[in-house]
Amino acid sequence: MTTAPAKPVRTRFAPSPTGYLHLGGARTALYSWAFARHFGGTFVLRIEDTDLERSTPAAVQAIIDGMQWLGLNHDEGPFYQMQRMDRYREVVAQMLEEGTAYLCYSSPDEVEAMRERMRAAGEKPRYDGTWRPEPGKTLPAIPADRKPVVRFKNPLDGDVTWDDVVKGTITISNKEMDDLVIARPDGTPTYNFCVAVDDWDMGITHVLRGDDHVNNTPRQINILRAIGAPLPLYGHLPMILGADGEKLSKRHGAVSVMDYPAQGYLPEAMLNYLARLGWSHGDDEVFSMDQFCEWFNLDHLTRSAAQFNNEKLAWLNNHYIKQADNQRLADLAMPHMVDDGANFDGAPALPVVLGLMKERVNTINELADAAMLFYREPKPDAALLTQHLTDAVKPALAQFAERCKTVEWTKEALSAMMKEVLAAHGLKMPQMAMPLRLIVTGQLQTPAIDSVLQIFGRDVILSRLSKFL
Repeated sequence: MTTAPAKPVRTRFAPSPTGYLHLGGARTALYSWAFARHFGGTFVLRIEDTDLERSTPAAVQAIIDGMQWLGLNHDEGPFYQMQRMDRYREVVAQMLEEGTAYLCYSSPDEVEAMRERMRAAGEKPRYDGTWRPEPGKTLPAIPADRKPVVRFKNPLDGDVTWDDVVKGTITISNKEMDDLVIARPDGTPTYNFCVAVDDWDMGITHVLRGDDHVNNTPRQINILRAIGAPLPLYGHLPMILGADGEKLSKRHGAVSVMDYPAQGYLPEAMLNYLARLGWSHGDDEVFSMDQFCEWFNLDHLTRSAAQFNNEKLAWLNNHYIKQADNQRLADLAMPHMVDDGANFDGAPALPVVLGLMKERVNTINELADAAMLFYREPKPDAALLTQHLTDAVKPALAQFAERCKTVEWTKEALSAMMKEVLAAHGLKMPQMAMPLRLIVTGQLQTPAIDSVLQIFGRDVILSRLSKFL
């Protein structure tokens, strides 16, 4: 079991707003949120928007909408990196003064030529340190009319080692890293530098993120050490794969979180499903977010990639639909039904109908489609009517219609009355139930016929029967 940290837990979710909130990001946010909740800590939302070419306001809104739909409410933020430029410049100036960073006047073409020479020599391509100040070294003459970048003075020797809470101990040699550009010629800072300063300023104690960030971590650790900042604990989560074992992508279907409410999924189903994609609590498959936050720890995060399974998500969604309040389901289903032409005038109360229909569906959209039989005029297929509304069954239906005028309108009384009519005419239930379904709903597949009759009400049933008898 994860022991309580020595200082208050502060986690963060820090997406780049270059697109929608994808499922991997949502899982990262969920784990970071739950870890903070488990220890009564703080969950910070930070928008890493320094990529001006790809970051958009629409993408920022998509991330916030996804977080709100999931109910992953942040305690602080959202903080935007573009609003923190003065702070980054302050730290860059401090590092230049302290000698942990330096001005580099090598042009992009010159840097690429350095790398090409190293590739040709079979070495790892990197910046060769031309402008790196060292004792006794004479630097080149500063080129006229060329603005410098600022490079971080990465240690030349030794290793960076951290105990990753997911992957275990990771060690990367400093020789694998060159001197990272931390500020561009126009003064704007770069990604790894901003992240390190933000984590320091925001007091982040635990960083959970995708394992595509493993190579960024030693750079950020070295920057944090250079500026005298404490190191957070890092945990790098394995990626989510499609059923074919490939990295989850659009060709596997919906990968944006906000595709799922549109398809009729409930947020609690998505949260429950994402929670189990890389974490476990014994054999527990279904649990509330309160339970998840109580149980969640870093010891049971898995090192292996998880596979996304749409059938499992649909099964969970069915579970939560069956548990859901019928009025809530009605609020979710009604827009879909209105678009489908539903007529609610004089029709049964939608929450009552959905309470009958919700057992068999996997999504709100399926539920809305199933409920439509109560909210449109039935149009039974003529061939099916000929097949099922036979001369043998018409007298029984006529007697059934007559008794509908006076029978107590409850499911139990209707069921008993139907059995009496069937016995009187020597028929079996399907012989009368099938044409009755066609006449009342226009289709052969419905929930239990006594429940359908009860919900429609006496007047509707008598009106529809009268058109065929």
